[in-house]
Amino acid sequence: MSQKVLLNSKEVNIILHRLACQLIENHNDFSNTVLIGLQPRGKFLADRIAKILKEDYKIKNLNYGHLDITFFRDDFRRGEKPLEANTTNINFIVEGKDVVFVDDVLYTGRSIRAALTAVQSFGRPNHIELLTLIDRRFSRHLPIQPDYRGRQVDAINKEKVIVNWAENEGEDAVYLINK
Repeated sequence: MSQKVLLNSKEVNIILHRLACQLIENHNDFSNTVLIGLQPRGKFLADRIAKILKEDYKIKNLNYGHLDITFFRDDFRRGEKPLEANTTNINFIVEGKDVVFVDDVLYTGRSIRAALTAVQSFGRPNHIELLTLIDRRFSRHLPIQPDYRGRQVDAINKEKVIVNWAENEGEDAVYLINK
């Protein structure tokens, strides 16, 4: 098994700020926009983006939360072990809002399809966009593309992209693992 560093801590930080600036360009003061991090791994990215928007760019009244998509996935019954649900923390209505889904890696697109179904429980959004740190472009099962991407990666065959967050794994880094 080999491991290659795709992004180090400094590069992750630069990308996070660039993504935050792109969001500001398209959503101004976020008065009609909500950020939703997809559980489990998109939560860390959404928290970071929200923190940057609030602290560095002084965005006030930013609505953001976390959405559990576990039981909305079309493959949740196929695994060997039972799945554990994550928490959903959305204390706002998405009806008529512009929603930005936030996830760490866009791979097959199935998580995003599940999120599209799950978010309907909170109202009907006006518009939905996708922000992802890593876009694995040659792995899509569904016709889903990000509106905001940190980096595009051409991972093939049995290669896997691993995103580590300081809050969870003790470091900010993105690795390409070849099994």
